[in-house]
Amino acid sequence: MHRLVNLDLDLLRAFVTVADTGSFTRAGVRLGRSQPAISLQIRRLENQVGVELFSRNARDVILTAEGQTLLPSANALLRLNDQIIAGLNEGDVEGEVRFGAPEDIATAFLPRILGDFARSHPRVSLAVTCDYTANLLDQLSKGALDLALIKREPMGPDLGVRVWREPLVWVAADPALAKTPIIPLITAPAPDIYRKRALAALTEQGVAFRIAYTSPSLAGQHAALRAGLGVGVLSATMTPKDLVTLSLDSGLPDLHETEIALVRARGSRSGAADLLSEQVLRSLDRDHIAL
Repeated sequence: MHRLVNLDLDLLRAFVTVADTGSFTRAGVRLGRSQPAISLQIRRLENQVGVELFSRNARDVILTAEGQTLLPSANALLRLNDQIIAGLNEGDVEGEVRFGAPEDIATAFLPRILGDFARSHPRVSLAVTCDYTANLLDQLSKGALDLALIKREPMGPDLGVRVWREPLVWVAADPALAKTPIIPLITAPAPDIYRKRALAALTEQGVAFRIAYTSPSLAGQHAALRAGLGVGVLSATMTPKDLVTLSLDSGLPDLHETEIALVRARGSRSGAADLLSEQVLRSLDRDHIAL
């Protein structure tokens, strides 16, 4: 007779996040926990289910066959849990939420969040805008958006609610590009905040550079980086595995940390926007502070 095991949803959420990000460190950043804490959660889950869920080596974290079997069921359980909580507490909310985010954040984090929200609140319409932070803030000030995830300099609570903080890193296909006399730089166009940070850091340290490639599209920047056209700036958790993160020994300046914050339009009193705000903070599991 099999023993009865009650799966811990917190452990399942850690498991799904590691599977999504391919890294205990990136999962920790997304869930607001340390890498050792995530590793401990995965070990506890493996003890509960009696099988190894990930194959670990120095570079990659890969799902085992048993992990691949568990993943869709774990996703289904987490969705059901979130839908139950939403249904018990939030009633038949309806309306429209106009939500904005930079492209990289939207690509990495929003599909699951917005999908879960739409299933939990089928009478709420979502209008999503991807743009640079400066443009999103302008739309918020004009009342064209209700909510936005934005990139900001670490600055405390004055502009929205901090959702998480993480380092910016220099990346390239070939580390030798950081040793060229004039650094070829791959960036988004102004007013991108990562471009501003990179140019200011290089100028302050006296590192010669030239803009080798500019693209408003994150996919376009990734393509240029993979083609070896230059060095770029990405957030640590959103750096593709096939690109090299350059160490400070490369001679490039430290880019320090950036913050992601959730900002609400002034005067907005939409119940649907309240729910999406709570969903974003709960799903990203960072600083759960009411807007």
